[in-house]
Amino acid sequence: MTMMLLNSASLRGGCCRHETLLQLLGPLLSHSKLYSSYRRPGAEPEKKTLWQNADFSFKKGFDVLKTQLSLLKEETQNHLVGPEGRPLSQYLLEQTRVLWQFRSQEDLNKWVISSDVEIGGKSEVYLKLSRNNQGALLYGTLNTEAPRDGETKYSGYCSMRAKPRLGSFRRKKYYDWSNFNSLYLRVRGDGRPWMVNIYTDPYFSHQKDDLYNYFMFTRGGPYWEEIKIPFSKFFLSSRGRVQDSQHPIWLDKISTLGFTIGDKVDGPFQLEIDFIGLLNDRAHTEEFAYEMYDKNTPV
Repeated sequence: MTMMLLNSASLRGGCCRHETLLQLLGPLLSHSKLYSSYRRPGAEPEKKTLWQNADFSFKKGFDVLKTQLSLLKEETQNHLVGPEGRPLSQYLLEQTRVLWQFRSQEDLNKWVISSDVEIGGKSEVYLKLSRNNQGALLYGTLNTEAPRDGETKYSGYCSMRAKPRLGSFRRKKYYDWSNFNSLYLRVRGDGRPWMVNIYTDPYFSHQKDDLYNYFMFTRGGPYWEEIKIPFSKFFLSSRGRVQDSQHPIWLDKISTLGFTIGDKVDGPFQLEIDFIGLLNDRAHTEEFAYEMYDKNTPV
């Protein structure tokens, strides 16, 4: 079956078809380098093609097929029940929802951490369960020393991001937050500011680096704090630059959510997270907090 797919792809040709096929065959590959696209400045390019780095396992392929079919069956049953597997009346009247709660290692496995080490920096970041398994503890050390590669000018960031949802046969799945207007968190920080990032599905390929940001200020100390951030406060940015053209978040196409620290202050940091949820605050009526410019202004 795998060879038939490869042969059909080679007959059709085209880079886009090969990338689509890689996404479908991703679970069937082992010991491959299909997902590392970043290359350090000055490093030699990879000489082998993607197919030469791939190692196909037929036994693993059958196991994956069985798993994906069971996921498809579960998705079909949930779709017949209602949106996201809940009755329509319950879905429409929902006022709060807990998205992520950290009580086990399985909950932590839904998140990935990264730092400027990927670009040659020296910051460190770790993620573990907090005391009594009652939250996630994100901690590490921020180092703003830029790598000496002759190209990178700035460094010093650490981040934590939820893994994107995948449906059966590795189809993209999105969160639908259109029934809510605020993000609700229970955290305990060390007084340092954080950036909350929301990733949406890009309509065009050149928008793949777009994300929505807003600040989260922690007060430090031994007490927990509950933070509510309206979605109307999030602003659009791309590759770290705030965009002139702003528009509200498409809440029905949310890909994932993350946190970033990069306040240019060297030293240790920590952020403890109890849960991350959604809130429908009826007292909040603001649609968008920023001015939107008319691109087709009549002369």
